[in-house]
Amino acid sequence: MKAEASLDFRNTNTLWCSVLVETLVRLGLRHAVISPGSRSAPLTFAFARHPRVEAIPVLDERSAGFYALGLAKQDHRPVALVCTSGTAAANFLPAVVEAHESGVPLLVFTADRPPELRGCHSGQSINQQELYGGFVNLFQDLPVPAATLAALRRLRQTIERACVATAKPMTGPVHLNCPFRDPLPPLAQALPPGITRKAFTGFFAGLTDAPPQTPVKASEAPAWFQPGAGERGVIIVGPNAPVSPRAFVAGVARVARALGWPVLADALSPVRMHAGRSLPVVAHYDALLRSRAVADELRPQRVICIGGWPTSKTLREWLQQADPETVLLTDRVDDMDGLRLRTRHVRGGFDAWCAGYRGKTPLGLYARRWQEEERRVAHSLGATLGRVQRLVEPAVVPVLARCLPARTALFVASSMPVRDAEYFWPANDRGHVIHFNRGANGIDGTLSTALGIAHGAGPAVLLTGDLALLHDTNGFLSLPKFKGSLTVVLINNNGGGIFEHLPVAQFDPPFEEFFATPQNIDFRKLCATYGVAHVAVKSTGQLARLVMKLPKSGVRVLEVRTNRKRDAAFRKQLFAALAGD
Repeated sequence: MKAEASLDFRNTNTLWCSVLVETLVRLGLRHAVISPGSRSAPLTFAFARHPRVEAIPVLDERSAGFYALGLAKQDHRPVALVCTSGTAAANFLPAVVEAHESGVPLLVFTADRPPELRGCHSGQSINQQELYGGFVNLFQDLPVPAATLAALRRLRQTIERACVATAKPMTGPVHLNCPFRDPLPPLAQALPPGITRKAFTGFFAGLTDAPPQTPVKASEAPAWFQPGAGERGVIIVGPNAPVSPRAFVAGVARVARALGWPVLADALSPVRMHAGRSLPVVAHYDALLRSRAVADELRPQRVICIGGWPTSKTLREWLQQADPETVLLTDRVDDMDGLRLRTRHVRGGFDAWCAGYRGKTPLGLYARRWQEEERRVAHSLGATLGRVQRLVEPAVVPVLARCLPARTALFVASSMPVRDAEYFWPANDRGHVIHFNRGANGIDGTLSTALGIAHGAGPAVLLTGDLALLHDTNGFLSLPKFKGSLTVVLINNNGGGIFEHLPVAQFDPPFEEFFATPQNIDFRKLCATYGVAHVAVKSTGQLARLVMKLPKSGVRVLEVRTNRKRDAAFRKQLFAALAGD
C-alpha cells in the first residue's frame, strides 16, 4: 500500500495524526500501546487503522507503560505509548523512569488541551510540560494540528527527530505532548483547498527504517590492558540485554582469551547463559567471596567491567576494599560507577574495543584459583540442595536453569528473585534470554513488562515474588489482547522476603506489618477472576515437569508456596557453610 493511501482526510486532526503515524511506520515502528480516553482519540484512530501497526489497548496507564517497555525490550526498537490528558499521563512516569534508567526506547504521546484551555481548570487537564523531567531524552510540545503542507512537513521532521532521540545521546524514552481541538472523533470537515491526496506524493521520501542503535566507534584496547606476567585481573559482566547475545558473548570471550583473565558474569547477562569450554565463567562469586580467606586471596589489581556492576552486595564490597584500577565499558553517557573506584569510562564501541584484543594467554595461577573455587562451590551447592526434601526458594532457580527449554525468554522480577538468580543460576550454554527491570530496580510493572516481552513471541516465563505480582495485577486486564504464552513461576512467601535479610528484620513490631507486609491472598481465586490457569506446585520434581514443555498460548501461574522466615534462615546457613566461616 502506498504511504499516501494511509492518510486520513476526514478532518485536520485525522490528517495530522495519520501523517504522524505513517512517518513512524516509515521509521520502523510496529507497535503502539494505547490507553482509552477522549482527548487522545485522534491518535488512537490513526494508530488503530494503520495496517502495519499492531495497536494494543491496555486499560491501566501504569500497566500500559510497562507493557510497552516489554515490547521494546523484545524488539530493541521504539514502541509508541499513547494516553489521554491529565493524570493518565502521570501514570506513565514509573515506566518512563525505568526506560530511562535501563536504556529502553519509548515514544510517549500524551494528548493535551490546546493552549487556550490550559491553566484555567479545564476538565481533565494538568500542566504536562516536561512532565517527566530529566527522565526523557527529548521533550517536545507539538503545535495544535494544522492542515497546511508547511505544518505537516514540520511535523514529519519533528517525529523523525524524536525517533533519532530514542537512541541518542543514549537509548531511552522521548515525550511528545499533543494538543488537540475539537472535533476529536473523525467527523468529516472540509480541508483547505489543495490539501488532497495528490499533494502528498513523495511526502515521505527519504524516511527509512534505520538500525535501532548505531554504536559509537571506540579506540582499540589500550596497552594498559595487555596481559602481563602474574596479572591479577578479572572481567566482570553486569546486567546486559544486547541486540545480539551471541555476538556480545563472543566479544567478551575474545577479551578473556587475550588477557587470560577469569569472567565473573551476572545472571542477568547473556554470558552466564552462553558459557562453555571456550568461555569458562565464574557464576558463584557471591558465595565464594563470602569467605574472608578466599576474598583476600583473590583480591584483584585490575578490573574490566562491561555494562555495569552486578547486583551482588558481597561483590561490590569486595571491589571497594580492593580498589583496583578499573575500566567501565558502557553505552551510556552518564556516570555508571556507583562504587567510586579508580575508574575510567569507555563509552560505546563494544565491538571495536573487543577487536583490539588478539591471541590467547594461558590461564595463570590466579585465574585457575577462581576456577577451582567455582567448582568447589558449585559442587557443594548442588549436593546441599539435592538433599533438601521440602520446597525452598533457592531450589527454584536451579530447576528453571536445568529444565526450561533452550533459548526460552525469562523475565526475572526485582527483589529476591533477581538475587536468587545471581546466587544460584549456574553457568550453562542453554542460551536462555534473560530480561529484567534493573534500571530503577523497582517491582512495579513486573507482570505487564513480562507480557510485553512475551507478546507475539515464543513461550516466555516470569519468575516473581508475590508482592511484585500483586503490585501489577491490573496487568491481567490486557489478557484478551495478549498473543503469546507466559508461564508465571510465583514464589509466594506471603510478604517481602528480601527484608528478612536486612537489619530491620530484628525490630518487630513494626517489621512484619510495615516491611514484610503479608497480604494473605488466595492466588487460585485471584487467577480464576481473570481466567488464568493456576497450579499449586508441591515439589521441585513437579515444577521441573511443568516447565520442561511450555504451552504455546495463554497465561498460567505456577504457585510455589514457601516459608519466608524459614527460607531466609536456610540461605544464611547455606552461605555460611559454602564460605566455611
